[in-house]
Amino acid sequence: MVKTLKYYFKKAKKEKWAIGQFNFSNLEQLQAILTAAKSKKSPVIVGTSVKESQFIGLRQAVALVNSFREEKGLPIFLNLDHGRFLSYIKEAIDLGYQAVHFDGSELPLSENIKITKQVIKYANQRGVIVEGEVGVVGKDLTKIEEVKKFIQQVKVDSLTTNIGTSHGINPTNISFKILKEISDAVGQMPLVLHGGSGVSEKDIRAAIKLGIVKININTEIRMAYTNALKKVLKDNPLESTSYKYMPMVISAVQNVVEEKMKLFGSINKI
Repeated sequence: MVKTLKYYFKKAKKEKWAIGQFNFSNLEQLQAILTAAKSKKSPVIVGTSVKESQFIGLRQAVALVNSFREEKGLPIFLNLDHGRFLSYIKEAIDLGYQAVHFDGSELPLSENIKITKQVIKYANQRGVIVEGEVGVVGKDLTKIEEVKKFIQQVKVDSLTTNIGTSHGINPTNISFKILKEISDAVGQMPLVLHGGSGVSEKDIRAAIKLGIVKININTEIRMAYTNALKKVLKDNPLESTSYKYMPMVISAVQNVVEEKMKLFGSINKI
């Protein structure tokens, strides 16, 4: 039996762990993430934001992930992160993304619901799962009344809300009261934590206990990559052969991913 992302969401929800989504924008970052997944026997979601996917190419991202999936035999799921336009989401689906995130959080709730329904209809006909969003991450906390209205009208496969995190590495003040209310309201629906970079281990563990089953990490990937690259080039200013110094950069990113998998509890969950 092929184990789908829905299978892992259900398993994580039941067993109180989370699957990580780690974003990438080049081959080396993807190599690092998937080497970590192989080493730790962890299911993994690899994500591309719209800008990341435009840089690497939607078609190219799909081809790369497919080749690694075939080679490594891992449950690897490719997700479009923060898609805001139906046309681009459709393109990603048509090219082979297994999951898409429609971010209609800055729209009026009624418009968010309307477009989310359109995304779901298109995606479900093609076996692709959909993540919805209520409340803008990094701004006002999600209102429980809006969550209830949203899930009454649309059946997303997972839901992002704003409980006090933000994108980048910024001070966080997670409202576990709101998370508990949302978790109670959505029942078995998987909840997603965006802005996972920089959140304390204590808060991550508490969020997982309250129903978070997917955690997005991007900034820490970028920082590990950039800082390691700067260091290796500073230490080897005359080196111009990238395949000689990039393994050290890949290793730095891999270490971050492995630590997150350990924290999320996804090790040995394949």
